[in-house]
Amino acid sequence: MSADAEHLRRLMHYSAWANNVLYAALSGVDESVLARPRPGRPAGAIGVLGHIYVVGMIWKAHLTRQAHGLRTRSLEAPPPLSTLQAWQADLDQWYLQFASNLPADWRSTSIGFHFVDGGTGSMTAEEMLLHVANHGTYHRGYVADMLYEAGLKPPTMDLPVFIREAAPR
Repeated sequence: MSADAEHLRRLMHYSAWANNVLYAALSGVDESVLARPRPGRPAGAIGVLGHIYVVGMIWKAHLTRQAHGLRTRSLEAPPPLSTLQAWQADLDQWYLQFASNLPADWRSTSIGFHFVDGGTGSMTAEEMLLHVANHGTYHRGYVADMLYEAGLKPPTMDLPVFIREAAPR
């Protein structure tokens, strides 16, 4: 599998856009609602958002071949939503720049890494980027479900909406 540079850049742009849409919608929600535990999700929506961020940091470290030093895939104590939003926006910009400047020969180069649980793995840069985007989409879906459970309507964050409203042409 080999994705072209434009495809990877667009994927990271979509991911950043969807994160921004979700955080913008959550900015009006009381943080006690976001922290409310749900079955199987003891840290609530804010914990899920923290997990998305931490996993993004882990894969950034893998992509840059640096040790991340993390022992868990979640934040011990999630910060206020506005802080987490700023962290995520910075990370999203890093991924967009990384994908935009990734040399063709490096996209399919295998990179070895260590999982947080101690196992080892190897993926290409494009596989890692695909994972980061899919992981975020998956967990934004968790947060959307939590909003429904709280009687709130989550924003629409689907790829076709991004293409219609925000994708550069």
